[in-house]
Amino acid sequence: MSLNNSSNIFLDSVPSNTNRFQVNVINENHESSAAANDDTDPPHYEETSFGDEAQKRLRISFRPGNQECYDNFLQSGETAKTDSSFHAYDSHTKTYYLQTFGHNTMDAVPKIEYYRNTGSVSGPKASRPSLLEIHEQLAKNVAVAPSSADRVANGDGIPGDEQAENKEDDQAGVVKFGWVKGVLVRCMLNIWGVMLFIRLSWIVGEAGIGGAYYLISRSLGPEFGGSIGLIFAFANAVAVAMYVVGFAETVVDLLKESDSMMVDPTNDIRIIGSITVVILLGISVAGMEWEAKAQVILLVILLIAIANFFIGTVIPSNNEKKSRGFFNYQASIFAENFGPRFTKGEGFFSVFAIFFPAATGILAGANISGDLEDPQDAIPRGTMLAIFITTVAYLGVAICVGACVVRDATGNVNDTIISGMNCNGSAACGLGYDFSRCRHEPCQYGLMNNFQVMSMVSGFGPLITAGIFSATLSSALASLVSAPKVFQALCKDNIYKALQFFAKGYGKNNEPLRGYILTFLIAMAFILIAELNTIAPIISNFFLASYALINFSCFHASYAKSPGWRPAYGIYNMWVSLFGAVLCCAVMFVINWWAAVITYVIEFFLYIYVTYKKPEVNWGSSTQALSYVSALDNALELTTVDDHVKNFRPQCIVLTGGPMTRPALLDITHAFTKNSGLCICCEVFVGPRKLCVKEMNSGMGKKQAWLIKNKIKAFYAAVAADCFRDGVRSLLQASGLGRMKPNTLVIGYKKNWRKAPLTEIENYVGIIHDAFDFEIGVVIVRISQGFDISQVLQVQEELERLEQERLALEATIKDNECEEGSGGIRGLFKKAGKLNITKTTPKNDGSINTIQSMHVGEFNQKLVEASTQFKKKQEKGTIDVWWLFDDGGLTLLIPYILTLRKKWKDCKLRIYVGGKINRIEEEKIVMASLLSKFRIKFADIHIIGDINIKPNKESWKVFEEMIEPYRLHESCKDLTTAEKLKRETPWKITDAELEAVKEKSYRQVRLNELLQEHSRAANLIVLSLPVARKGSISDLLYMAWLEILTKNLPPVLLVRGNHKNVLTFYS
Repeated sequence: MSLNNSSNIFLDSVPSNTNRFQVNVINENHESSAAANDDTDPPHYEETSFGDEAQKRLRISFRPGNQECYDNFLQSGETAKTDSSFHAYDSHTKTYYLQTFGHNTMDAVPKIEYYRNTGSVSGPKASRPSLLEIHEQLAKNVAVAPSSADRVANGDGIPGDEQAENKEDDQAGVVKFGWVKGVLVRCMLNIWGVMLFIRLSWIVGEAGIGGAYYLISRSLGPEFGGSIGLIFAFANAVAVAMYVVGFAETVVDLLKESDSMMVDPTNDIRIIGSITVVILLGISVAGMEWEAKAQVILLVILLIAIANFFIGTVIPSNNEKKSRGFFNYQASIFAENFGPRFTKGEGFFSVFAIFFPAATGILAGANISGDLEDPQDAIPRGTMLAIFITTVAYLGVAICVGACVVRDATGNVNDTIISGMNCNGSAACGLGYDFSRCRHEPCQYGLMNNFQVMSMVSGFGPLITAGIFSATLSSALASLVSAPKVFQALCKDNIYKALQFFAKGYGKNNEPLRGYILTFLIAMAFILIAELNTIAPIISNFFLASYALINFSCFHASYAKSPGWRPAYGIYNMWVSLFGAVLCCAVMFVINWWAAVITYVIEFFLYIYVTYKKPEVNWGSSTQALSYVSALDNALELTTVDDHVKNFRPQCIVLTGGPMTRPALLDITHAFTKNSGLCICCEVFVGPRKLCVKEMNSGMGKKQAWLIKNKIKAFYAAVAADCFRDGVRSLLQASGLGRMKPNTLVIGYKKNWRKAPLTEIENYVGIIHDAFDFEIGVVIVRISQGFDISQVLQVQEELERLEQERLALEATIKDNECEEGSGGIRGLFKKAGKLNITKTTPKNDGSINTIQSMHVGEFNQKLVEASTQFKKKQEKGTIDVWWLFDDGGLTLLIPYILTLRKKWKDCKLRIYVGGKINRIEEEKIVMASLLSKFRIKFADIHIIGDINIKPNKESWKVFEEMIEPYRLHESCKDLTTAEKLKRETPWKITDAELEAVKEKSYRQVRLNELLQEHSRAANLIVLSLPVARKGSISDLLYMAWLEILTKNLPPVLLVRGNHKNVLTFYS
């Protein structure tokens, strides 16, 4: 084949017997038909202009080629060259339209020239007829039915008669706390914990007075908030063990002094700790009110103990205390203790890890936020005041103990200075004591060695012991309450299904008794370690992870710019929160890198688990806010970029009604839009506006939730309108956002059109016209059983309701069968009345009132099976694409996308196109070349050369019988009668209309014969949708075309794009 632009090609003569498949140029009055018959080898179609671009139109003629061309193409993939020529028409003197398949139509067959870019070196670009040109009416010589639809019921929605019952909770007896008792007391008790009395002196000895300042300032930050999940709950549970072990250490020290050890120090700690945690569990289980009272008493004891310490620092020391390192306030001791002196194996961060749990008490109030009267006011006020008071106390104790007690002391009153001894700057030496041997052998006293320094310094030692008991027990009690509360809140959110067992609460305060038992078991496991310095770093690791997430949550909420995030803290800054989160993460790795790695692996696993499971919770999180901001930014960004054919994707409005009522229609649409395009399930509520809006609003959330539950990536939209067509018209115009607007309308085939009211038919065809007017493609899906399963759903819901009532009645009877006397019977009827259960007495007329009398087997089981046919993996087979008219490529793109899906991957594409009998091989080469350029794989190409012959008599008779009830037959009547019938029944098919489009009617019937012949065994048929020109084709005739075209076939998709390119071979 060769490319030829000479004009004599157009003037070649041809024999009188023209080919079956051809395009001839003719005018509207058919005066040039003879001239058309004189052309030699006519082109497929000739495209003419109705405007000023007539000079740009292209005429292409294919010449018979060598049989080797096809073989060469299969080997090399080169495009077959074509003969073509330009021809101009005078659009001012004559109007031309096209003849395709031998019939008068402007519809064009698929050709490569439509998909070329302007100025392409591979050949000129052609322009296919627009959708407007083939859809708008040419002449008003055929009467068509006016649109007179008033109202049509959608019939798809399940009435949203959901009644919301508002039940007021019984608040009697529920304990609520104010900011002092609920937050301040708890935070102070937790912060003034075991570290204050039995580790702060050791920390000062290791890190020095200055080091203590840095530890405290970096530990007691302003973080506060609610729980963050399992890690925080676990950390609180382990904290119980830490505080109990601190208490047990003090008791064991007392036992040592009295020489009353039970076994050995380690086992004694285990025994005492186990007994203590059991007692604390009993107090916790007794309820929040008892626990709060105990906290107040413990705080009073704690305050007395702290005051006792400060008093003791100014009471003159005696020889025994001096031998143990206590010399009252001395500048030399303060100077000596100001800097750090870490012992072997210790460093700043190891000491920090042991001290850090003291800071965890800042969340003690927030952890029980549900038990506070006004959490919003109580948490910040109580927490900040507690931080201030405890910080001052910690700093005061650190400075005082560092100014009064040396690091090492022997405890021997005889270790005094010998005359002439060189002190070498030792503070103790300057004060008359020689503790130099502590450099070579372990000593038992001093800041570095004695954990009971505060007891020694205090004015009355037993008060410090009482303070230790108070601090450790109160902190343990607070953690024992916090951990179950946090864990219960986590379980109630049902994020982790396996933990739902622990969500149950008991009593009016909803006490998490099961959570208490779990916390008790975790605490017992760590108490058996019996080493405070081992437990503390573990807690530090988990709490640092918790605080990192809390800080990051604050930053994330600010970064998402959610209007609901309104922090009341005056000097809050989002970047400080981010810095705090990064700092917490860094410190975790410095303290213990492998423990930090394990912690983050656990967090990552939990994150992946929750992401995968997608729990049905809605917290209004900052992640949601950020997703919204990102989506909004991306949508706005899209509007700044022009659409490009390479990025085209079907974006569909699907008229499903309620999405659950037509699942098969939604499934087939979702198959080619999932993860690639927009899909909106639409429903039109028709009727009185007030009732429709109420029903629509009540069901919106339920239907969108159904889509999410069934993992269908689609949106639900609904409108209320006076008629069905008006509602769809509104959806077509207003749906979508920016570039994410629908470009394709998907509807189910109206199977009952012959029995339906005329208004429904007018609405149905009308929305197809509307879609074309808005330049939106149309897909009509037909399956043998139809789509609507709303009646089946109603029966299923009724059966489920009755089953629930039956179970409820059985439960009621079971609850009352043990009751005696009339009281029990009255109770039974009372409960039955609440359930609205009544016995139905059959009526004498035999009418059916209960669903039990309905035979479930009578329902259309085939309909139910058909509704799920597109959910299943399709068997190995074919998708037959009858690409008869070039609509821009949508008819080809949709089946190609289907073959990319797992459920359709075993189905191969077979392409059917029209062609001439004497040019089948050449047409095959041309189409294979086009598909190759589109990079669309296909199993086979079939050129159909006998589309335009008349159908057989039997097929035509079926069509005539189909339209017979709707024909006017005006030619058999006198003129007056005929005009009267036209006025009375304008919707009927006139003889004039039928004669004018007889050729097109032949085509629809003939195509069904070809479909039966070639595609009867296909898994799916995708077929070019015929377009009914407005003003020329009546609604009933068009429905008859669709009926005969798709009759007795596998599932069919009738597709018509908007005649704009959706495919390109340019990369």
